[in-house]
Amino acid sequence: MNKYLIIGASIAAASAIEAIRKNDKEGSITVIGKEPYAPYCRPLISYALLGKTTFEKMPYRDASFYKKMKAKLILGKEATSIDKAKKQVILDDGTRLPYDKLLVSTGSRPFVPPMEGLDKVEKKFSFMTIDDAKSLEKELDPEAKVLVVGAGLIGLKCCEGILAKVKSIDVVDLAPRILPSILDDKAAARVQDYLEGKGIRFFLKDSVASFTKKTATLKSGTKLTFDLLVLAVGVRPNTALVADIGGTVNRGIVTDDCCKTSIEDIYAAGDCTTSHDITSDSDKILALFPNANMQGEVAGNQMSGGTLRYDHAIAANAIGFFGLHIITAGSYIGDQLDLSTKDGYKVLFTKDDHLVGMILIGDTVLRAGIYTNLIRKQIPLSSLDFEQIAQQPRLMAFAKKDRVSMLGEKR
Repeated sequence: MNKYLIIGASIAAASAIEAIRKNDKEGSITVIGKEPYAPYCRPLISYALLGKTTFEKMPYRDASFYKKMKAKLILGKEATSIDKAKKQVILDDGTRLPYDKLLVSTGSRPFVPPMEGLDKVEKKFSFMTIDDAKSLEKELDPEAKVLVVGAGLIGLKCCEGILAKVKSIDVVDLAPRILPSILDDKAAARVQDYLEGKGIRFFLKDSVASFTKKTATLKSGTKLTFDLLVLAVGVRPNTALVADIGGTVNRGIVTDDCCKTSIEDIYAAGDCTTSHDITSDSDKILALFPNANMQGEVAGNQMSGGTLRYDHAIAANAIGFFGLHIITAGSYIGDQLDLSTKDGYKVLFTKDDHLVGMILIGDTVLRAGIYTNLIRKQIPLSSLDFEQIAQQPRLMAFAKKDRVSMLGEKR
């Protein structure tokens, strides 16, 4: 009977469990989680603070799922090393767990660059875990002034979650625009204008030179006072377990299209890995929910003897702020087709007869899945009525064979 061991209670872990059980009904499955929670949906943290959901409703699967799948959860324990010769994982309490196939899905951690005086700030928080959010929630006060360092996805989702519960929020970022990893200049300006309308102030192209207990002095000389500090500068993949035993790491853990690492019988999935982005033909970290889900499925399938491949990775985000919806995908290279309106932003990027990227904001997000499929499936634009699809995405603009094979349309 095979022993499957998964480090990291993540969406990749949940997907891997399902995939393993499709091929192997009897093998043992054990999941080790550093946090005291079963795999949960991290993007919902802000909505828990906002009151749109609860922490109790955030698990990807309920307890019956793990019972049905005969998967054992070991929570609140950290894997500290891997003994690849003995094929064992060592936990922080000294326990050794054997494996035949091991999946590393250790995610990422907050990155906090050195900042003068940061140690003097008493009430500072990250915003990546349930415990982070609970700690911040305890300090929220209608008179509290909040400073968020980082105008990326994590920082701005935190703003959305707490804005109604505090007096003010200032956001500082070294980048010249908000959401720099997913938006271009024009799109970022639209979203920034929207968020400023909600009361959030931005200080861009600037950074913190020093902190005192409740004051941040920016490099521009601006002084910002605050009661609570949220650090959302960025994240770093957790690669040490694989790197320490000689596995190949290039920012993230390097895997092939079977999600295998360079070490025999060890796989990796999720935010701790690099992916091959098919739209830019380059390897990069795509720390995104859909990719982690796919990687977990492929890894679990491969670990249990399957043949699935992780060979269609793209960057893809679907996110909202205060009711403003944003969907992006792919790379922003090649020719641009700007179809924006007063109420919606829509830019499509084409290259070599393919749609390779898109940015949709506001009322343009309807049927965005059609564009995502075009990008992910790399369908030649010359094989369909792209002019019609660009204006109004409709299935009928696809050739019949594409509707059947790509979109699941019944014959």
